Amino acid sequence: MTQSLPRLRLGTRGSPLALWQAHAVRDALVRHHRWEPEAVEIVVIRTTGDAITDRALSEAGGKGLFTKEIEEALLERRIDLAVHSAKDMGTRLPDGLHLVGYLPRADVRDALILREGASLRDLPAGAKVGTASLRREAQLRRLRPDLKVSLLRGNVQTRLSKVASGEFDATLLAIAGLTRLGMADKASCVLDTADFLPAVGQGAVAIETRQRDLAVDSLIVPVVCPATGLALRVERAYLAELDGSCRTPIGGHALVSGEEITFRGVVLSADGTQYYEIVRHGPRNRALELGMVAGREMRAMVPPDLLPS
Repeated sequence: MTQSLPRLRLGTRGSPLALWQAHAVRDALVRHHRWEPEAVEIVVIRTTGDAITDRALSEAGGKGLFTKEIEEALLERRIDLAVHSAKDMGTRLPDGLHLVGYLPRADVRDALILREGASLRDLPAGAKVGTASLRREAQLRRLRPDLKVSLLRGNVQTRLSKVASGEFDATLLAIAGLTRLGMADKASCVLDTADFLPAVGQGAVAIETRQRDLAVDSLIVPVVCPATGLALRVERAYLAELDGSCRTPIGGHALVSGEEITFRGVVLSADGTQYYEIVRHGPRNRALELGMVAGREMRAMVPPDLLPS
């Protein structure tokens, strides 16, 4: 069957990982609708987050820095859909936009990349670990307060090169990203979620469109994963209740199994000395409520100074 509809314009960041995600969405659409690959145009958009490499996102404005310009292009109809790393998405989207769904989720875990050694235990006291994530930093400090944690921004290749050169002794990255780039062998070990709970949305590729753009949504819905959508509904509702941003170390992971969803969330102080955890279960038809209730219960547990008021 030939492609009979107007070409779709897909907006994305230009990093190698973002382009992998964009091509994965394009390929899913092409396969399902039996289009020619040229039916979906990939439009690369440079974001503010890409331009800022010298400071943490929490100091520069938070998660929206990786989506703002792409969402502006979507609202201005310069593109028809946007593809993002789900963990980069704020809990409040711009008016007029919504998340239509996600590709099937990959491994949610974090990976540790060491210059020497094969586990976290192999890092000597005082070793320098680079990360841009407050969540990863806090969980690392909780387990190894003897390590020196410093800011390390940049794409996957940049971070790996700084470990290989000896500028850092180690870094942490999502194993999903490494795998998608064909670099899973760079991981010295994959960290257990019991100690390193992932960021909300980690491992998922999000597809954003304009609200009430039924023509575009009808093309995308057949390629999204319902189970991933349910899990992200829980996680994002939890984060929204905590007013989660890049300023607070927060982890959350929902797992859909049959008709039940299990959710686990954590909040930490920046130095890892304070740690709060919650585990809740609920039916899949009450996913939004499960996330909201877990977030409210967590907020009631956590000292006010750890979360935005």
